Amino acid sequence: MTSFFTAAPRYCSRFGAAVLLVVLADFLFYGQPAGITVFLFAILIAGAVVAVHPAAFSDGRVWLRPGALFVALLPLVENVSPLSVSIALVAMAIFALSLAGRLRDRIARIAGQVALFLLAAPFRFIRDFIRWRKAARRIGQRRIRFATFAVWVMPLTLGAVFLALFGAANPVIEYWLSLIDLIKLLDLIQFARIAFWLFMLASVWVFLRPRLPRFPRRIARLKPDLAAVQPTANPDKRVVEDVLFGKAAILRALIVFNILFAVQTGLDAVYLWGGIALPDGLTYAVYAHRGAYPLIVTALLAAGFVLAALRPDSATSADPLIRRLVYAWVAQNIMLVISSILRLDLYIGVYALTYWRIAAFVWMGLVAAGLALIIARIALGKSNAWLLSANLLTLSATLYTCCFINFAATIANYNVDHSLEMTGQGTPLDASYLRALGPAAFPAFDRFLDHQSRTAAANDPALRDLTGVRGSDERWYRTIQQNWRVWSFRDWRLLAYLDRRGPVVIPSVSEPYLPGR
Repeated sequence: MTSFFTAAPRYCSRFGAAVLLVVLADFLFYGQPAGITVFLFAILIAGAVVAVHPAAFSDGRVWLRPGALFVALLPLVENVSPLSVSIALVAMAIFALSLAGRLRDRIARIAGQVALFLLAAPFRFIRDFIRWRKAARRIGQRRIRFATFAVWVMPLTLGAVFLALFGAANPVIEYWLSLIDLIKLLDLIQFARIAFWLFMLASVWVFLRPRLPRFPRRIARLKPDLAAVQPTANPDKRVVEDVLFGKAAILRALIVFNILFAVQTGLDAVYLWGGIALPDGLTYAVYAHRGAYPLIVTALLAAGFVLAALRPDSATSADPLIRRLVYAWVAQNIMLVISSILRLDLYIGVYALTYWRIAAFVWMGLVAAGLALIIARIALGKSNAWLLSANLLTLSATLYTCCFINFAATIANYNVDHSLEMTGQGTPLDASYLRALGPAAFPAFDRFLDHQSRTAAANDPALRDLTGVRGSDERWYRTIQQNWRVWSFRDWRLLAYLDRRGPVVIPSVSEPYLPGR
């Protein structure tokens, strides 16, 4: 009973903060586009988290956490995207768990905790509400729900009677009552808005009361019991494992793998790096496309084999010959990844750049970094936990950096600069895809239209239509940007460019369009 009354004020204060945040979320987001408001709302949640954890102020390094959180939220200022929002959610989860004193000290464990925290987030508020009700029942307040509503029956009933009597006796009150339209009041009840409130309440509650699911702890307590009832290992089976996956088998496998990879690396050195002509009927685009993605799968399988074969403190990891073969094999895998990057570059040179191909570049770079970290783990004698933490740090830094790169503008600039219309070779520009990239493609689009207006295609009706579409897209974009909620640093820079450039002018059919007219 004492714990219930002790926890009640904390629940009430956190629930009040959650309701206030929901009201602010309704003002910032409901029926509105997302922009700088996401960053502002994240800052408000962080402030509420700090307010409900006053004990955290006793730590002398408490301000390091808000500083780190602010840096993690900066991508939201640059641009609101699924990636920047995902980084913000992870950072908010780490911030809330750290203030609550529930965060581990190792990166790999922190990643697991954050994953559990986010997976359980949709159910946290419901679970806490059920626990609150159970606690109320345990102290004898079984009729608390009925009593809460029953005490209002008499005041509201008599109040309605008195109001009706006053309306009959006073013309002014009768006039005020006539202004109340019950039908319009019912129309104000929007189920979509109520669902939005409930969603936001559950979303902010998980940060105000950060907890981790308890089932991993129960599983951990069961592990000793499960180990006790496991049957004794079969000696014959152990002998088979030592023969198939022992030191001799791994040594022979590494020799075979190095020979196979050397053949592939040699072919890439001849055809990709050396510029030797391919066999008849085979183009560089086909050669590049056939190997860009399968070689990455090959590198991943190789990495898995190395991790399984050279476990820390194992007999294979201590053998100098095996270590040299592993170094040579991983180095060949890194060369395969670099060849895959070159293959993809050749393919893009023929078929243009897209989001997925940029993602493939980033993924290949991460694979190469992961392979290099495997060599570092073996050379330094580190554990697999160290390797996992290093890869998580590399992935986090890469994703954080990607938030500040305008990939839409990068794709648009590349496709315009390498199009058939601009260079006289390659593939024609896909104007529909360029437009689908959004407002970030406006500068590249303008450069393409200006180039076309100075050529023989200036009087082409298709060019006039394309220029008209570009102008209508800009008008729509400027209309959206009039709402302060949608502001971002990236949009601010784009608007500055559009203001410098001036309005888009559709060239006349009768006379060529001259820039500056």
